[in-house]
Amino acid sequence: MSASTVSSPSHNRWRSNGFLIGGTVLALVAWSLVYWQLQPFSVWAVAHLPIQHGGHLEEALGFFIFDTPKVLMLLALVVFAMGVVRSFFSAERTRAFLAGKREGLGNVAASLLGIVTPFCSCSAVPLFVGFVSAGVPLGVTFSFLIASPMINEVALGLLFALVGWQMALTYLGFGLAVAMGAGWVIGRLHLEGWLEPWVLDVRRGTTELPDSHLTFEDRIRAGVAAMRDIFGRVWMWVILGIAAGAMIHGYVPNDMLAGIMGRGHWWSVPAAVLVGVPIYSNAAGIIPVVEALLGKGAALGTVLAFMMAVTALSAPETIILRKVLTMRLIVVFVGIVATGIMAVGFLFNVLFA
Repeated sequence: MSASTVSSPSHNRWRSNGFLIGGTVLALVAWSLVYWQLQPFSVWAVAHLPIQHGGHLEEALGFFIFDTPKVLMLLALVVFAMGVVRSFFSAERTRAFLAGKREGLGNVAASLLGIVTPFCSCSAVPLFVGFVSAGVPLGVTFSFLIASPMINEVALGLLFALVGWQMALTYLGFGLAVAMGAGWVIGRLHLEGWLEPWVLDVRRGTTELPDSHLTFEDRIRAGVAAMRDIFGRVWMWVILGIAAGAMIHGYVPNDMLAGIMGRGHWWSVPAAVLVGVPIYSNAAGIIPVVEALLGKGAALGTVLAFMMAVTALSAPETIILRKVLTMRLIVVFVGIVATGIMAVGFLFNVLFA
């Protein structure tokens, strides 16, 4: 039999790997092109819907049409990337690198990383899933989850432009303090056992092969496998969370918020946190509301607490996290973060009374 009629195993493997790498590159290019067209597409789609334009329904639908593909695409990309990363570093190696005496430094690093990732709370959840599945300590992961939606360069720039550098630096400092402190406390409680069982299984499921035995194509396949597994488990929860956020975004009036934030009310800070939790927005989106509240005489500490609650403790985020965390871990997370936020609010109301 001639050599021309028989394909060698190495040749077939090279061709298969070439298709895999080429397909991955094309998929990433297509992802980028689609992602950057989501905003204009959502505007176009809402404009052509047979609804009354300019009302609450239009706002809610516009939010849902834009955020649903955005968050799902982020989820797929981040989980794929973390799957590839996990092929280089086992879960045990990652935990050993960040755990113990390095956990405090890890909380600082995760919080600072959150500043340069301008995601809303629901968009930060895919990164949370990726970090947890890669074996990053739970407290460090929570520091990122808090800081990413609450503090970013867009929010700081808008705060600087609208209300001054003092407010921007104040928000930066206390936002980082809440993220680092809450993450550190959660880490010290050692609540990894309160993750959902499937997340624990993913953490334990890192390949036992030495890193040097894996080819680049093997690592791509590991990323695809992680994406299929985790994405398939959480996509429905993501859509439910965004739907809840869209309803709140479209139908909760801003005027009612100012009435409970006046100066001299001891209960204004916890009330602002309670009101802020169900409202879904990123930091940039809530800043115009913050400016209006300050202009109407709302107390600075109360407004800070409200803004932090909106960006770090949204109800849609909690719905999505329920697929990853048990209810008792969600209660601990919300309780610790809310306590830190209220402490910031009370402190500023006393200092600037």
